[in-house]
Amino acid sequence: MKSKAAIFEGIGKPLVIDEIQVDDPREGEVLVRLEATGLCHTEIWYMSGGDTTTRSPSILGHEGGGIVEKVGPGVTEFQEGDHVVPIYIPECGHCVECRSGITNLCSSLDDAYFGGSMNDGSVRFHHQGRDLNHFMLTSTFSQYTVVHQEALAKIRPDAPLDRACLFGCAVTTGIGAALWTSKVTPGSTCAVFGCGPIGLNAIQGCKLAGAGKIIAVDLNQERLEKARQFGATDLLSPPGGNGTAAVKELTDGGADFVFEATGNVQVMRQALEATRYGGGKCCLIGVAKTGEVVEVTPRLLIAGRQLLGTAFGGCRGKTQLPGLIDRYMDGEIFVDELVTGTIALEDINEAFERMKQDSGYRYIVKY
Repeated sequence: MKSKAAIFEGIGKPLVIDEIQVDDPREGEVLVRLEATGLCHTEIWYMSGGDTTTRSPSILGHEGGGIVEKVGPGVTEFQEGDHVVPIYIPECGHCVECRSGITNLCSSLDDAYFGGSMNDGSVRFHHQGRDLNHFMLTSTFSQYTVVHQEALAKIRPDAPLDRACLFGCAVTTGIGAALWTSKVTPGSTCAVFGCGPIGLNAIQGCKLAGAGKIIAVDLNQERLEKARQFGATDLLSPPGGNGTAAVKELTDGGADFVFEATGNVQVMRQALEATRYGGGKCCLIGVAKTGEVVEVTPRLLIAGRQLLGTAFGGCRGKTQLPGLIDRYMDGEIFVDELVTGTIALEDINEAFERMKQDSGYRYIVKY
């Protein structure tokens, strides 16, 4: 099948918009016709060399919403016409992690994830005689993509796919970091360092959990005002860029729950230092560049602070993501307010350049 796609050709190079060939799904696989995909800073991170293992050429993208076009042999969970969101952390239900009940991580498709392929080691994308690598099990920068059934969540058919796509990362990661990874408690004090799309969703996750005080920390005044819309009760634009002291002053020594959503290792340290001793939790959401480290003074942890990390907000994609979309449809979760603009695939490079300048929140490609 022919498909319009954005092809990643190498670090520092713009995506190439062209037609590719997409193979039919094989055993356990699903062909999805995407209606929309969101643009995430994760792709900017990969395209700029943040991960030294990034493969090219490949089809990037991991925030998609679409409709099942065709199912391969052995697919039991989906049928043609189902509305779906690809999920970059699968949920197989049978691996050690899935059976543990304590994590949303799943190892069933690790070889495919890290190998840039499908589960059998082969690829479904081709361009001018070349094979194209897959990305994060999802590859949503192609209008047609092939996804393993374990990396696909079925959603309600009345949810708009150009909004549901954002549950493939931004919305779920931020809200889930508060609800599932950190387990924010009612009446607690929270602080969120970084008010981009992930941070804004961490803020509304804290609000959904019933937090009493939610402090937004960012150097961008426009983003702070957006944070108030998403549920922040206090706004901080700290002089010198370090919000630790101000957060501690507002919380009488430190917040109960602190979230870092910048990917900056210095800010990660600040977030930990702003966490209350004796049981406070600091959750790292942002992704640092390969090789970067966070220096932690042992006494910060000995004093009872907990340093956590989260992937996809601790969400089990098949079983929990649909419930988040239900809450969006019921008016409990902001999503429309994240969308800066809807664009054609041909405008994807320009949109990424605007994102590099912190212009806007989420751009949506509609196919």
